[in-house]
Amino acid sequence: MNGVLLVECATWLIISVRFNSAMNKIRRLDNNLNIEGKRVLLRVDFNVPINDGAITEDSRIEKVLPTIKFLINKKAKIIIIAHLGRPKGKIVPELTLKPIAKKLSNYLNQDVVFLNESIGSLVIQNSKKIPNGKIMLLENIRFHKEEELNSVSFAKELSKIGDIYINEAFPCSHRAHASVCEITKHINSFAGKQLLKEVNVIKLLTNNAKKPTTCIIGGSKISTKSGILVELIKKMQNIVIAGAMANIFIKHKGYNIGQSVFEKNQENLIENIIQESKKNNCNLLLPEDVIASKNHNSKGVLKSLDQINDNDLILDIGEKTLQNIIKVIDESKTILWNGPAGYFEIDEFSAGSRKIANKISENTKTKSLVSIAGGGDTVAAINKFKCSNGFTYLSTAGGAFLELLEGKVLPGIKALEVNE
Repeated sequence: MNGVLLVECATWLIISVRFNSAMNKIRRLDNNLNIEGKRVLLRVDFNVPINDGAITEDSRIEKVLPTIKFLINKKAKIIIIAHLGRPKGKIVPELTLKPIAKKLSNYLNQDVVFLNESIGSLVIQNSKKIPNGKIMLLENIRFHKEEELNSVSFAKELSKIGDIYINEAFPCSHRAHASVCEITKHINSFAGKQLLKEVNVIKLLTNNAKKPTTCIIGGSKISTKSGILVELIKKMQNIVIAGAMANIFIKHKGYNIGQSVFEKNQENLIENIIQESKKNNCNLLLPEDVIASKNHNSKGVLKSLDQINDNDLILDIGEKTLQNIIKVIDESKTILWNGPAGYFEIDEFSAGSRKIANKISENTKTKSLVSIAGGGDTVAAINKFKCSNGFTYLSTAGGAFLELLEGKVLPGIKALEVNE
């Protein structure tokens, strides 16, 4: 048994006996519950990247396969509710879920019926015709504006499609949407096994983490992550700022960032984060050098911060910065990673993210490092570099992942609590 598997086994053993009080109130699907012939409304997050009709990264689909197979073995009639992208209540052909039905069929070795509707009498009629152990995937639920409005009437109509409801969509459980929140008031509802696993792993690793702890955090907007940064500064020994988010810190220090992406008018927020790190004796690790280029198609050039000019785009971390991060990883017992270090989609600018992923994977296998990564881009990068089996846990959630780390109550989780 390798180191990763040992860590995972130990983690799941702890999780099984150390639920916090809030999670004990969650309605869970009992393995012994008889759901044969029952219509199960399964809410999932299939928000995967699709290019010219082809799915380019399918981690979110793979995550829920165990739950789907469990329901198949229980001979339930499975109706899947999902979304893709942000159509804003309009029908956008490019955001249809039809390619996902084909992918699911390949994974499960059975035909998955795709219905180009997601609500209404036709859907209800078809839900009753599904053979036991078979699956019907509904069209993008966000084609209806009522979904994001958490509409009561819309949720009531959705609830008529099934006999029981399961939320297996942790990545969108921070959204107060009809198919995530309001629906639970109108149908017998349960938390999915994967959702519970995601929530408890994150809480375990933040509340009972082995020290020293490190968080590597990226992304482009500091304003959306300021709350989580302040909370993590109080808990972590090291915070590594990477990716486009680092640009505003570089600019705050008085350096030119050229044409690089950064969020304007956040000086006070940046200064607050810096002061909080000093107050809490947290090591705030910022880039000391970068890989810059004139555009995404040109060769990258290693530059110190004072060498960046007006026409440069910062697209990756430099070698000195990388070595500083590697040193911190080697000293850490627990690592949380959310946000790649650079524009990893292009090989020329992927070295920082690749070497970070490889180092975390290596240390998880050989040094009992506990490592958790979250967010679609982060997981996509880890999969690209073939390091997924070297992490203790990968969460496909982005916003939900961060909000739970911040200590916020997620609306989709709250909706599943037992009323006392």
